[in-house]
Amino acid sequence: MHCLCHAYVADHVGPRRRAAAFGLLSGVSAAGFVSGTLTARFLATSSTFQVAAAVAMVAALYLRVFLPDSGGVSCSDEACDPLLQASSCTSSTSSSASSSDSDEHLSPRLPPQKGGLPSPSDMFALLTSSLALSGAATITFFYSLGEHGLQTALMYYLKAQFGYSKDEFANLLLIVGAAGMLSQLIVMPILAPILGEEILLIVGLLGGCTHVFLYGIAWSYWVPYFSAAFVILSAFVHPSIRTNVSKNVASNEQGIAQGCISGISSFGSILGPLIFTPLTAWFLSETEPFNFKGFSILCAGFCTLIAFIVSMRIRGAQSSACKKSTVQHEQA
Repeated sequence: MHCLCHAYVADHVGPRRRAAAFGLLSGVSAAGFVSGTLTARFLATSSTFQVAAAVAMVAALYLRVFLPDSGGVSCSDEACDPLLQASSCTSSTSSSASSSDSDEHLSPRLPPQKGGLPSPSDMFALLTSSLALSGAATITFFYSLGEHGLQTALMYYLKAQFGYSKDEFANLLLIVGAAGMLSQLIVMPILAPILGEEILLIVGLLGGCTHVFLYGIAWSYWVPYFSAAFVILSAFVHPSIRTNVSKNVASNEQGIAQGCISGISSFGSILGPLIFTPLTAWFLSETEPFNFKGFSILCAGFCTLIAFIVSMRIRGAQSSACKKSTVQHEQA
């Protein structure tokens, strides 16, 4: 579902404003998480599932009634943004030309499909067709692995290390959700046009590393609450990756590209518990090799650190390529 939402946004928002739009989409999702968590605390267990099903039905009806099918046609900033639209036909024509030029620049990397679905080899070819896409896939995998490794170990670690109860853990989750919502709804739309998604991605990954490492080396019960504040920065990661991917594929590839990124993220979310659950149990048991209860969380932090290093290398490679292209253009 998330990949389709991102593809729909990419079809209706121009590249220049896409980072802010993806941030708003993630912020609304975080707001739903916070609202759902708060609502669940006041509902009986048997009623929780009924309310969730009713809300899902309302969302499906809203989708069917109010959202028109994009038809896979993307548009430029001027064509998508009502604030940038002009009333003349000339402006409309230039917007269409801009959109066409953009699609020509991002030529389709998938072979034409005759009623079938792209094969895994086609998806792999798409992700490896450029440094930006392969880097986004690598960053997504390692960051998702570390993120879900943290989620797997955190509750057991906090209970063993500081005696956290379920209410204290729920409060921590609410702080994390509120920080992510604030970041994506307010902070990211302001910073995205100024810094760009590449810088936001690096800042977000740095904040994510700090967030996880502080959990792992927490020396007092209040440190996890302080660490949760860094979600304001780490919330930049996923919208920035989605924006970077959407800018590097053509309009007819938005769905498949976002789906590939979602699939890689899901693979990391599956692999994370398989790796970090036994590791956490080992270091919280009486047979641990050394006394460091947060070791599994520290390992999750190293996964996010790998993602940060990859983002820095990609940024450096893209800057070098840009400078080289500029020099060649000036010499020509």
